[in-house]
Amino acid sequence: MPAAPPEPVPPSGPPARPGLSTFTIEGRAAPGLFVVAWLATIIGLGLVLIGAIATSGFLLYFLGPAILTVGLVAGAGTQAIERRERGSAYPGPSPYLVLAAIVAAVYAVGSAAGLGLHLLVGSTTVPEYVINLIAVAIQALVFVGIVRLTVVGTEALSWSDMGWRRFDGTQLRHFLLGAGTALPVIGLTAVLARFLVELVHQVPESPLPATGVAAGLVIQLIAGAVIAPIAEEVVFRGFAITAWQRTVGEQGALIRASLVFALAHVINVQGADVPQVAGLIVVGFASRLPVAFALGWLYLRTRSIWAPLGLHMAFNAILLLLAEYVRANPQIT
Repeated sequence: MPAAPPEPVPPSGPPARPGLSTFTIEGRAAPGLFVVAWLATIIGLGLVLIGAIATSGFLLYFLGPAILTVGLVAGAGTQAIERRERGSAYPGPSPYLVLAAIVAAVYAVGSAAGLGLHLLVGSTTVPEYVINLIAVAIQALVFVGIVRLTVVGTEALSWSDMGWRRFDGTQLRHFLLGAGTALPVIGLTAVLARFLVELVHQVPESPLPATGVAAGLVIQLIAGAVIAPIAEEVVFRGFAITAWQRTVGEQGALIRASLVFALAHVINVQGADVPQVAGLIVVGFASRLPVAFALGWLYLRTRSIWAPLGLHMAFNAILLLLAEYVRANPQIT
């Protein structure tokens, strides 16, 4: 009597899921969101390219970035869903993807706000420092809003996970620790910047130049030493370092977040020609590395956002005050 055929062996474990970079909807936990992410990203990038070629500000600075933001945010959502399904150590979107969404959103929201401000004030002269304050505030809202939507909203990380804790005595000590490191970091930055300027013969302009008036100084301090540091610490230390720490460890997280932080400050560099732009990028990027690594080190050491926030606020405030002093006393330059 012939032997019975063997019983089929059921597959062990869950079926294989497509990789995060695999272009397929099969096996996706959220296929619709995946399709939206790709389509909006491709369309947005296409409109940005068309806008650049056709010199259309509407396409280049608003419509393209707006659609691109939708695609990147949707991509962040699908990444978070897929990573949670896999049980990843960090079940959230890549910091690179979130940062790209932030850049796109800053352009889209900023251009719309700029148009609205122009229509509101008309031909009325608005001081540059007021415009700078509005720009920094809008950028901060975008920074925090995108992290809230893509990271906290997907439950990848909580605000507490990212070092935002109640400001008590312990957090005050962390804040003062950070503020106390500002002068040494400024000294190191000044030496490095002087060397780089002598090397490439390019001097970057300050994003918040001295105003020469008391009201301007106060507003610049609010923008540059309060609003901007809070927004940047939300993204680069609280979110990026925490996320990368869970995937590549502390050292890798510190290096990645510091390099991206420095790079983010030279995205909008402009110049008369390629050599000038290259020189400005070199000086702007490299001279921010000391403070970038110091901010990350403080965050990892204290596990609190208040320590890097103390350094960031004090660092920016001192530089703004020095700029005003130099403007008022040109003979010392």
